[in-house]
Amino acid sequence: MRDNCEEDFHPSDPLYKKGLRIEYFNVSYNILEAIAALILGGIASSVALTGFGLDSIVESLSGIVLIWRLSKGRGLPKEKEEKIEERAQKFVAVTFFILGIYVFVQSVLTLLDGNPPEESIGGIILAILSLTIMPIVGKVKMKIGKQLNSRALIADAKETFACAFLSVALLLGLAANYFWGFWQADPIAGFVIVYYLIKEGKENWEGECGCN
Repeated sequence: MRDNCEEDFHPSDPLYKKGLRIEYFNVSYNILEAIAALILGGIASSVALTGFGLDSIVESLSGIVLIWRLSKGRGLPKEKEEKIEERAQKFVAVTFFILGIYVFVQSVLTLLDGNPPEESIGGIILAILSLTIMPIVGKVKMKIGKQLNSRALIADAKETFACAFLSVALLLGLAANYFWGFWQADPIAGFVIVYYLIKEGKENWEGECGCN
């Protein structure tokens, strides 16, 4: 592997095509996930489910940026490529911050409000599905990102793992409420996730690509 973070791929490169395919899949899945979560969240009056749906929308935006990045191929001047890469990585970093702020605010409001959501078996199933799929997608992104030395794809892979962590928080919150009536588990888990989101956002904003 090269000792820098420069990319060396071409649109005909199988890895390049694989990177695009995984991003197309991720964006499509997140859009469907967002729709399902927002509908279920509205039915159950669940802040956690609604927040999870909004998170999926942000994940979709991040994926679209990566599709845009990869679609540039290798036909641009090196300087312009590096600027595109930097912009893409910073956008992914911003989405980390947005998610972190949102999860923190919603966790605080949920604790202060003291109004537990209704039980949602549909939400539990959705959380399990996401918890199963997202780590696999994240691992594929990370592997391809390192092979292509793409900082933006590596950053997006980390955000996919963050989505899996959010799935854990959602599952814990919904399951605790469904089985034991302990609705406070969701916002408590949210504070743990906030640390991860802000940490990864800071690293990506500062350009810590982790290519090596």
